[in-house]
Amino acid sequence: MTPPSNTDPLILISIDGQTLEALPEESILACARRHGIYIPSLCELNDIDHAPGTCRVCMVEVASQDQASAPLLAAACVTPARPGMAVNTHSRRAREAQRLQVELMLADHNQDCATCVRHGNCELQDVAQFVGLHSNRFFDRSRAMGRTVDRSSPAMVRDMSKCVRCQRCIAICRQGQTVDALVVTGTGLDTAVGLHHGLSQAESTCVTCGQCVLVCPTGALGERDETDRVLDYLFDPEIVTVFQFAPAVRVGFGEEFGFPVGTNVEGQIIAALRQLGADIVLDTNFAADVVIMEESAELLRRLGERRRPTFTSCCPAWINFAERHYPDLLPLLSSTKSPQQCLGVIAKTYLPERMGIDPARIRVISIMPCVAKKDERTRPQLQLANGMREVDLVLTTREFARLLKRRGLDLRNLTPSTFDNPYMSAYSGAGAIFGTTGGVMEAAVRTMYRIVNGRELEHTEVTPLRGFEGLRTAAVEVGGSVGTVKVAMAHGLGPTRELCERIRAGTADFDFIEIMACPGGCVDGGGNLRSKKAYRRNALKRRDTLFAIDRANGVRQSHNNPQVQALYRDFLEQPFSERAHQLLHTWYSDRSIAMTQTVKDVWDEITMSTTIY
Repeated sequence: MTPPSNTDPLILISIDGQTLEALPEESILACARRHGIYIPSLCELNDIDHAPGTCRVCMVEVASQDQASAPLLAAACVTPARPGMAVNTHSRRAREAQRLQVELMLADHNQDCATCVRHGNCELQDVAQFVGLHSNRFFDRSRAMGRTVDRSSPAMVRDMSKCVRCQRCIAICRQGQTVDALVVTGTGLDTAVGLHHGLSQAESTCVTCGQCVLVCPTGALGERDETDRVLDYLFDPEIVTVFQFAPAVRVGFGEEFGFPVGTNVEGQIIAALRQLGADIVLDTNFAADVVIMEESAELLRRLGERRRPTFTSCCPAWINFAERHYPDLLPLLSSTKSPQQCLGVIAKTYLPERMGIDPARIRVISIMPCVAKKDERTRPQLQLANGMREVDLVLTTREFARLLKRRGLDLRNLTPSTFDNPYMSAYSGAGAIFGTTGGVMEAAVRTMYRIVNGRELEHTEVTPLRGFEGLRTAAVEVGGSVGTVKVAMAHGLGPTRELCERIRAGTADFDFIEIMACPGGCVDGGGNLRSKKAYRRNALKRRDTLFAIDRANGVRQSHNNPQVQALYRDFLEQPFSERAHQLLHTWYSDRSIAMTQTVKDVWDEITMSTTIY
């Protein structure tokens, strides 16, 4: 819909007896929402501009200006306001229509709500309560349990027995992330959300960014839950549990326990992990500093060899996207592993050597704002020479919240604690800002400048890198033999695809490119807490807190982290050394999927979807 201009005349309509101003072509639902009138809805999600009218929960009675005909029932999300229109949102007829729609929606829906991960935080439960549904005349358990449950992915589960066919996931995957892995399948009662070409989740073009999980109103989409396996490790006396948590977790977790959005709850998380029984608590920020040491050295070497551009490699969903959709660009990716994996490998080599622990007893558990990290830890490239995984388990932020609640822990009741491991827990401000778009680039610039010039960058904060546009560029003066470095940053896979196409076409001129698959970066990653009826709303507050952590840190450059300096002095020798390359670098593979549809198949699909019967 084309947004109205400020000069367009307003429309007067009546909603529940109130005369209100509506914008031209504004839907009844949008107008009511602006004026504080609640109409139940489910499929509609305003902040991704998605209103397909599929659920029909927003049914209202509408009378025309001339009153010549009886009021009609209409879906408020797709019915535009018209002059003189009279809308009744809570007449008996409207309420009965809303209740019927929810009842029909639940006819083939798995109603074991008590065991669902969305129990108490489910939009479908909310609308069922609102319309006053107490029983279901149409429920068919056999049909509900016959719907597809896809557990093929190590990262995600697609449970179609809980899907309400709202198509939000399709919209965000197709329009937002441009991955287009999801598609409507079947017809009539068999209509469902599936994957292109009939593939499984693991085989498909899905990159496990998890943005579909954030918009799903029910428990149909979610991460593969591993909380029980974590408890198994914690309660096994033979296992040494090593926990790490990402920079974005500390600023995106507190609201689950009543803290203001963006509050830094690092100390409470450490205390909670110790209450759980964790043996060693480390910070992924430490490993982010290590990544900067490796990536900066790698980039400077590539620039000296006139190999450009270099893409960052910290985001596993971006790696999946490149391998699935742009395998020709793989040689341009940095070979440096992500902070999660770097910490995992160091925790199973350097740490046990220093602490006198048998490496075979160590299990590394990550807490991440990311679904793709679960997929990353299973990559065949990311295991030690003895066959052990570098990282054993990954919990999303949501899973970590469930784990704490299972153990009766509330962050508000815990006295904040601090990291105390003398080998792998200190971090710089540069490591902290890894969690937001532009943070990896800024951290790398700080260290590259020191390597090239032998002195610190005069202004630590590189403000040209701190915008929030989906795709932005800058020229940074590094000096020395390097001179000006042309950089680009993209967050969200829509802007990323645009940039990749420009690289392919030879119309982009960059030296260094940072990619984060999730809009906003890790602070709005697919493993973060979900918000009802909202997609992205907290990224900027979380980002501001990360910048505040950076400013308050006495060490703001990765190369000045004393524990990182000790790691290289005592174990790795120097960045990009043979040992560092063996432990901290990886490789990528072409995992693209060949087109299996003919032009006729595609045309038939298009014409079928637009045919009105």
